Amino acid sequence: MVTSYVTVSFLSRIGVVGAGTANIFQDVMRSSKLSLDIAFAPSKATGKVLVSELPKDGDKRCTVLYPASVKANNEIEEGLSSRGFEVMRLNTYTTLPVDHVDQMLFQKALSAPVVAVASPSAVRAWVNLISEVDQWRNSVACIGETTASAAKRLGLKNVYYPTQPGLEGWIDSILEALRLHDHV
Repeated sequence: MVTSYVTVSFLSRIGVVGAGTANIFQDVMRSSKLSLDIAFAPSKATGKVLVSELPKDGDKRCTVLYPASVKANNEIEEGLSSRGFEVMRLNTYTTLPVDHVDQMLFQKALSAPVVAVASPSAVRAWVNLISEVDQWRNSVACIGETTASAAKRLGLKNVYYPTQPGLEGWIDSILEALRLHDHV
C-alpha cells in the first residue's frame, strides 16, 4: 500500500498481475490525492505470464518491488531475475488456515456440490479440513489456473477453472460445475 509521498516518488511505473489488482489501485486513486498510472498488466492474470511479458527497458538496470504473501512461491522473483530484473521481494501479508469450523457448518460444506476457492492456500486449508481427499468426490471451482493446479496437486479430482482468471470466469466455473451436478 502506498502510504507517503516519499514512497510514491520511488515508484516510477506500476505493474499489476490482473484486473482485480488494477481495480483496487483505481479505487485508491479515486479516494486519495495521489496519482498513479498502471503501466503494465499481463495478457493473462498469472505470475507465469507476468514474468514472460513484463517489458524490460533495454540494458538499463530495472528494479522490481514485488509485494507478496509470505506463502507465495518464488516463481515471479526467480523468473524476473533470470530475465535480468533486480527483484526486491517484500512479504507484506500472510494467510492463516482456519483451525476450527463448526461441525454442522462443516457437514453442510462437505455435502455442497461445489466448493469455490480463490487461492492455493484456500485449497490447502480445505484439503486439511476434509482429510480424506480420496473419499470426497464433489467439485472445486477455482479462480484461476494457479489455484486449480494446487487443487489437482493436492488430489482433488473435479476441478474447474476459467481460462482467464478473475471473478467473471470464476462464476462461470462455479456454474459449469453446478450444471454437471444438475444443480442449475
